[in-house]
Amino acid sequence: MKITILTYADKEGSTSHDVVVDQVARALRTARHKVSIFAVHGDVKKLLNGLSRRKPNLVFNLLEEFGKGMFGANAAVALLELLELPHTGGGSGELYLPQDKALTKKLLAFEGLRYPDFAVFTRDADLETGGNLHLPLFVKPLRMEASIGIDGKALVRTATAMMDRVRAIHKDVGDAALAEEYIEGREFYVGILGNQELEVFPPIEMDFSGLPDGAAHILDSRAKWNKRSAEYKGTKAVVAELPDELRARLQKVAQEAYRALRVRDYGRVDLRLAETGEIYVLEVNPSCYLEESSEFATAAAAAGMDYPTLINRIAELAIQRFNKPA
Repeated sequence: MKITILTYADKEGSTSHDVVVDQVARALRTARHKVSIFAVHGDVKKLLNGLSRRKPNLVFNLLEEFGKGMFGANAAVALLELLELPHTGGGSGELYLPQDKALTKKLLAFEGLRYPDFAVFTRDADLETGGNLHLPLFVKPLRMEASIGIDGKALVRTATAMMDRVRAIHKDVGDAALAEEYIEGREFYVGILGNQELEVFPPIEMDFSGLPDGAAHILDSRAKWNKRSAEYKGTKAVVAELPDELRARLQKVAQEAYRALRVRDYGRVDLRLAETGEIYVLEVNPSCYLEESSEFATAAAAAGMDYPTLINRIAELAIQRFNKPA
């Protein structure tokens, strides 16, 4: 196939891109696909002209941002839908559902899945106390991804600290704030591949044992991106060693959350196992990060699927989905 990898450029005219783009391109070429890389920033005409010129059979969508809007990447996918271009991952609607974390929780509630109790503080509403939430609370932007707006101050232990954190998110991030009860316990990531039939990978556990004493067991922006930080050095993702029964429970909850949020082709579900034994869904991540050392690729490898096979399987799933008779 002719496959175009669509990705984000940090400024107009730039061809620089995340390392994952080249990794995905190499993997697709092992299956003899003709692969082009198309980096866009926010120019709709450039996006249209570039796709028209390339005429791909499939767009491998790695676009996480587009332009200045919070939902720019969703709008770009909507354009792919209007052009009737087959693409990996969800459509604009499916991508929006988990991006609004409050809406995600309401859908999970309908399916009977546990999630941390929460309250939303919008920018245009008067601040309240958070109702009947129990401290400590984890306060983060409602719609941002990649741990944007999540730092060492995200975990609050007083109502005053919560209000300060909410105001900071309103001012610095420009988003509503989500305050949710902090679940003490183990954190797991479950990768899933498929549409009608799902392949659920072995759970990956986030090991927080390297963090300084007293540090909150959360994966904030420093732990994800700042390689020199104590948070980055003190956390690591490992294939979880679990009893069969617990592994099956985690995979079942993840699968149900994946279905509830209508994830397409591939995604990752983040879970917390509370000290009481209850499993809580923290987030559902459609079209999750595909870098070779990511939690998703590591889980696939633990299931016996190497990286090129994983990437080409995602492409196959997308094409099958678009070619399926109505």
